[in-house]
Amino acid sequence: MKIIILTQYFPPEVGAPQNRLYEVAVRLAKMGVELQVLTAMPNYPKMQIESAYKGKWYVHENMYGLDIHRAWIWVGKSKSIISRLLNYFSFVFTSIWIGCFKLNKADYIFCESPPLFLGISALVLKKAKHAKLIFNVADLWPESAEKLGIITNRFLLNVSTRLEEYLYKSSALITGQAQGIVKNIKGRFPDKTVYWLPNGVDLSFYDSGKITSNWRTENKFTNDDFLVLYAGIIGYAQALELVLKAAQITAGTPTIKWILLGSGPEKDKLLRMKEDMKLGNVFFYEPVAKMQMPGIWKAADAALVPLRRLDLFKGIIPSKIFEAMAMQKPLLLGVEGEAEDLFINEGKAGRSFIPEDAADLAKQAMYLYQNKAEAAAYGVNGNNYARSNFNRDIIAEKFYNLLKGEK
Repeated sequence: MKIIILTQYFPPEVGAPQNRLYEVAVRLAKMGVELQVLTAMPNYPKMQIESAYKGKWYVHENMYGLDIHRAWIWVGKSKSIISRLLNYFSFVFTSIWIGCFKLNKADYIFCESPPLFLGISALVLKKAKHAKLIFNVADLWPESAEKLGIITNRFLLNVSTRLEEYLYKSSALITGQAQGIVKNIKGRFPDKTVYWLPNGVDLSFYDSGKITSNWRTENKFTNDDFLVLYAGIIGYAQALELVLKAAQITAGTPTIKWILLGSGPEKDKLLRMKEDMKLGNVFFYEPVAKMQMPGIWKAADAALVPLRRLDLFKGIIPSKIFEAMAMQKPLLLGVEGEAEDLFINEGKAGRSFIPEDAADLAKQAMYLYQNKAEAAAYGVNGNNYARSNFNRDIIAEKFYNLLKGEK
């Protein structure tokens, strides 16, 4: 079996899609799949090309045992729609060129969306490589872009919707990250095969029992401190201003410390908020390599997973949930819908709070702080739930068997 994974995001970048696609790729390769990865020059989330790749149109490398082809992409730090479109479409064009002239034929093109526009490349390469299209939907575009205010131009939204529908109709298989995404697409396209390809966790990498950590002492936190950790993109969708407001509410319990580890478009605003609010219990850290994350999770006492309170997010499962559960950290989950049903109501892996409600977040954090035995039990529950339902090895094996049947 030969597969081309087409994605704008891939390691050494850090982030949820990067980690997820890498984990799927290495497992499929171990099963004997001939894999080629077609991706952009590493730039995310800092939005600048990493130094080793600057000024290059094309890079072919073997990394992590994978055959990786990287194409030039335009990168700018402006948040304008023009800047976003230049970023997306520059890679559309270069990925088509590199894909047509540098990649071998394949049985499947596995295209990651968003960005939705990368589907244009997938359609071209599908014909050029005589392949079937697998369209993997991690987020429903353009619906989410419209509701988050990322795209407001009606013409662009209409064009995007038509492209989305055409891509679904052109796919041999549609995969969705969450059951809500699968249900949405299946409801609109009942004649298409839509498969739940969930995120998961590498339980051998995030193994709390085998990991030691000095991160707490290195960063001058004490054993009495209760560390609430958010690790991920600091963006609009995460509504992280509520962390600073919750920190203000819990300021009377100074041993509760709030940690934001990551980078993104909202970080500068939050740093200014911290300064204006004179918060001494909020700490910002730059994103780190994947290899460092188990040690940081080991040092934390609770994992914060927030999103804005939108109906759109009721079908979303943030990837940071899985790492936290594998490391036996209780969840503070501010996501309604599917995630709450799975991980709080069924998995008993932590406590939920009302999204964007700082007072409720502060209340639930205080509860975990005051009930450490119960918090520890949530952590054990989450680990067991992840092992039973979100083991990456099992997820990849089931997907491989599905493709064998399709082929």
